[in-house]
Amino acid sequence: MRSIATAIIVATLLCSANAFAPGASIAHATAFRPRSKAPLSMAKFELVLDIPPSDSEVQAQIAFESVIDGPSEPVVVRYSLPFGLDVAPEKGLAVCTKDGAGGEKVGDVLRFTSAWSMGLPRGDGLLTTAASFGGALSWQCSLFDVLKASRWEDVVQALTSNVESRTDEVLLVFERPLADQ
Repeated sequence: MRSIATAIIVATLLCSANAFAPGASIAHATAFRPRSKAPLSMAKFELVLDIPPSDSEVQAQIAFESVIDGPSEPVVVRYSLPFGLDVAPEKGLAVCTKDGAGGEKVGDVLRFTSAWSMGLPRGDGLLTTAASFGGALSWQCSLFDVLKASRWEDVVQALTSNVESRTDEVLLVFERPLADQ
């Protein structure tokens, strides 16, 4: 009897573990499929960024590995609104197709963009705590990881969420390939 109970517990644990396996719940294929993780030999970048709007005192710290074969560098671009950007899906990456006034260049890979969504106020003060309990929803800015998007439409939605009624600027983080040195 004990061996049957042990077998049932082991089988239950195995089934539960598979439920949390990456990609286990993906039910459909998509044309915009992010690349797999970069090899350990690739560069890792760490940045501290001021989050929009421009008068915000909120900062975000991000760390990400390179997706470019060979040397590369991060490039931070800020545009006042409205803004224009020429990126297109290419081999699972959002690649810049035209040089821009903000400093992005053809071949740069869009890694992060500021994105806006409804949420509870952030912070550790008395007012934000009270607002959270009161259900006070407001627009919140976060950094959208473009490589984690499952569909190209999600990238477009994140980019177009940066509108003048919410912010005065958009924040973009690109990865730029460098010439072999």
